[in-house]
Amino acid sequence: MTMSSTGLNFDQNQVLVMVLAGGEGKRLFPLTLDRAKPAVPFGGRYRIIDIVLSNFVNSGLSKIKVLTQYKSASLEEHIARAWRLAPILDQFIEAIPAQQRTGKTWYRGSADAVWQCQHVIGDEDPELVCIFGGDHVYRMDVRQMIAFHQQVKAAATVAAIPVPREEARDFGVIEVDERGRIVAFHEKVADPPTVPGNDKMCLASMGNYVFRPDVLLRELAEDENVEESRHDFGHDILPRLVKKGGEVYAYDFATNVVPGEDPSNRGYWRDIGTIDAYWEAQMDLIEIHPQFNLYNFRWPIRTGATHDPPAKFVFRDEAQARVGIATDSLVSHGCIISGGRIHRSVLGIGCRVNSFSEVEESVLFEGVQVGRHAKIRRAIIDKDVEIPAGTVIGFDREADSKRFFVTDRGTVVIPKRAKLAGLV
Repeated sequence: MTMSSTGLNFDQNQVLVMVLAGGEGKRLFPLTLDRAKPAVPFGGRYRIIDIVLSNFVNSGLSKIKVLTQYKSASLEEHIARAWRLAPILDQFIEAIPAQQRTGKTWYRGSADAVWQCQHVIGDEDPELVCIFGGDHVYRMDVRQMIAFHQQVKAAATVAAIPVPREEARDFGVIEVDERGRIVAFHEKVADPPTVPGNDKMCLASMGNYVFRPDVLLRELAEDENVEESRHDFGHDILPRLVKKGGEVYAYDFATNVVPGEDPSNRGYWRDIGTIDAYWEAQMDLIEIHPQFNLYNFRWPIRTGATHDPPAKFVFRDEAQARVGIATDSLVSHGCIISGGRIHRSVLGIGCRVNSFSEVEESVLFEGVQVGRHAKIRRAIIDKDVEIPAGTVIGFDREADSKRFFVTDRGTVVIPKRAKLAGLV
């Protein structure tokens, strides 16, 4: 038994976790050209999926099924190799690929994904089911959300966070009464309702839910027979349950206290659904006092171990501007900074930055090689790309747009194993 922060007891072995990781991630293209969105690298040595899995494991919840579908090979390999728990203690993190168990269709939405995997709920027979997305950046002690769910005797509980009104159009927005009970649910509407007393903020769903299993299975079964349904929790399941008068509550994520976190970091959450949002989340990591602190050893972000050597910085020929140096940056193991300069950047495992080159405000994935005299600014360079000597990226938007993918805000993206020879 585990004692929650509110004094309520629950058996952690009676909580089943289902992580939704099958989305296509179109807005993160071309990073999702060859991989599922939760498999995209993050913070140098991690993958996005590691964040939600770490939250559950650190919360003592270790019966986890990851529902996969779109280009899932690398994601499933990562889970199988990096996330091995203790079967003798009934602990598991297992991927479930789409199997067409309920008909000749793939997952048609988040709710349909859980419905097609309902056999897992029947097999485990849990007291509670947590359904979380696999592609956001945040820290949460999930036990506190479960404690709230039990305290209010909810049928379903939705984690919620205030967001600026101009951003709320991309989220499910909820209205609550004075008890925190949800009275209306608006999924990605053009004119979302604001928080009472603050016309600049809306209460957004984080896409993280706790359900009573009987309620969940009943609503999913009913949804299968609704022809116009999108088979989605935000669009269909939750709004319908709220309209029925179901006991659906909003859990205030800002009240969640994570061990080792500074109070100023409380409530940090990023939806990294676009290239620019993804880039900004990486830049958050390298602040002097980052809101998402990878160095909180009481609540670590976990991932697989590697046997790469430590990062190495070589050359100090200042007269020739040939200095291996990195400032305000994260440099992963196996990297060699050989006479190049790195500033405000995140380097994945095994990168090499050669002499006289400059990399600024950029994210380099595993195995990127930067040639001599190259200049790179505000770029995301995917795995195993070789940047030829003298290449300039991020300084001439018109020229970059002719060669690469460039966002509206000027972030340059070079896809995995792209061939750049001759593009100097």
